[in-house]
Amino acid sequence: MLETASIALATFFATIGPLDVAAVFAALTANYDPAQRRSCAVRGVLIATVVLILFALAGELLLKGFGISLAALRTAGGVLLLLIAIEMVFARSSGATSTTDEEEQEAATREDIAVFPVATPLIAGPGAMGAAILLMADVEGDVVGQAIVVASLLAMLLVTLVCLLLANQLSKLLGVTGLQVITRVIGVLLAALAVQFVFDGIAESGLV
Repeated sequence: MLETASIALATFFATIGPLDVAAVFAALTANYDPAQRRSCAVRGVLIATVVLILFALAGELLLKGFGISLAALRTAGGVLLLLIAIEMVFARSSGATSTTDEEEQEAATREDIAVFPVATPLIAGPGAMGAAILLMADVEGDVVGQAIVVASLLAMLLVTLVCLLLANQLSKLLGVTGLQVITRVIGVLLAALAVQFVFDGIAESGLV
C-alpha cells in the first residue's frame, strides 16, 4: 500500500508538475486581482480533476475499445514518462506537461483561462492522463490499490491548487533555481520508475 501510494504520488507530481504550473499561472494572471486569481485557480483545478478522474476510472474501457493491451499501455506509458523525466532532469519544457508557444499566445488573449490552458493542458495534460490510466491498470482487480491511486491523484491536485493560490509567493520564494532543483530530483526518480514500467510491459507481452 505504501509503495503504491509513493509511486502514484511521485508520478502525478512529475506529470502534473504543481510548481511548474504555478509558475506559468503566475505569469498568465499577472494582471488579475486576487479574487479573479482565486476563482480561476479553483475552477481550473476542479475541471482538471473531473478530466483526470474520468481517465482513471474509464481509461481501461477506452483502451479495450481500441484493442490496446495493458502490456502495450505499460510500455508506451513508460516511454512517455521517460521522455518527461529526461526533460525534467535537463530542465527543458515538455509538451506533455506544459503549453506550447502557440498555446501560450492564445491563452494571453483569452479572458477566461480556467479551462484552457490551466485545466488542460497545464494540469490535465497528456502525461497526467496517461499516468492515471497506467497506474490504475497496474492495480487492476485491487480495490484498495485503485482507491490509493485515486486518493494520491486527488492529493496531488489539492497540492496543485495550493500552489496556484500561492503562485506569486512561491515564484519569489523558490526562484528559478529552486524550482529547477526540485524538478531535477523528481525527474531522476521518475526516470527509474519509467524504465520499470517498460520492463514490466515487455515482460507481460510475452515477447521475451
